[in-house]
Amino acid sequence: AASDVYKRQDYHGGFSMRRLTPKELEIGMIIAEPVKTPLGQLLAEKDTEVTRQLINRMKLYRVEYAMVEGTDPDTPEAKTHAAASKTHSQRVAASNEFKDFQLKYFQSIDELKKVFNAAYKDSADIDTTELLASVSDLFTSRKTIIELFDMLFNMRILTDPLYSHCLNVGLISRMIGRWLKLGREELNLLTLAGLLHDIGKIKIPDEVLNKPGKLTDSEFALIQRHPIFGYDILKKQPLDPRIKKAALMHHERCDGSGYPSKLTDKFIDDYAMIVGIADVYDAMTAARSYRAPLCPFQVLSNFEEDGYQKYKTKYILTFLKHIASAYQNNRVILSDGHACNIVMLNQHSLSRPMVQLDDGSIIDLSTRKDLFIKSVL
Repeated sequence: AASDVYKRQDYHGGFSMRRLTPKELEIGMIIAEPVKTPLGQLLAEKDTEVTRQLINRMKLYRVEYAMVEGTDPDTPEAKTHAAASKTHSQRVAASNEFKDFQLKYFQSIDELKKVFNAAYKDSADIDTTELLASVSDLFTSRKTIIELFDMLFNMRILTDPLYSHCLNVGLISRMIGRWLKLGREELNLLTLAGLLHDIGKIKIPDEVLNKPGKLTDSEFALIQRHPIFGYDILKKQPLDPRIKKAALMHHERCDGSGYPSKLTDKFIDDYAMIVGIADVYDAMTAARSYRAPLCPFQVLSNFEEDGYQKYKTKYILTFLKHIASAYQNNRVILSDGHACNIVMLNQHSLSRPMVQLDDGSIIDLSTRKDLFIKSVL
């Protein structure tokens, strides 16, 4: 076997620690050392559970192995834990449907890359029909919100983070538009706004854009100019003005705290605000060099802590309520390591629902500030 066993009496209290490839990992195992990509992005912290999502991310980021605590995966306890951890969305992610989704996703990435380069280098007109066709096929291939989101966040690709992010934001923006009951034409325009929102980053050198460490002040200032770069690329394109404004304004916030122009709510285009919400959600659920991907409920908590004053109330509340509702009855892991089921949402604190532990006891997380949902299974 490719597995190696290491004795760590001092660190793991007498347990062995095993090095396993992604193929050898089992859902429910415990990570013994942080899992990082070759570029240093943190995929999983020590003491977190292995999920199907993590295994898929390791494969896509080409991570060769993970160190796990040496519990024998063939024991009854491990098998029971693994079986209990498998949700519908994770089974879908391991299916042939996921392989089909991967193929369509990579085809959409290739199409988006061609569009970005042609528009920037050759000032060529953007073929919106072709771009929308590939993305619409991806969107309609999934039956539920959870299936779509699970697959999106399993599809991080190491070499093209810009394009995978733009594709994800386009799909999430379309989902928000569906929740807002927009018409087909508006949905298409909003999707294009999401797909093209970060086109300005093509002008930023890769060593700055994908720098794993902390940015210098000058590098950060350059990154903050990407909305202006994007608008400059798109302004002469035969596109709806709302698509161009989304590129320029997706980092503006209603309270004036955004960039590049510190606009307030009445000056920010609606499409830009929707795309901005999708942009933040996708960024928070992505791996970073300084943290693992956040789970949906941690992202909800961040939005709530930020306060709703940064976003237009109609859009942010619609988004947060639908995200939380998508995970109703889902199995989750709390910050203290306990597995439980979400049984009821708290409309005044969507990130802190009521959960039921395996012993039948109920915890209202809105009254337990010492606990939070750490991961969705």
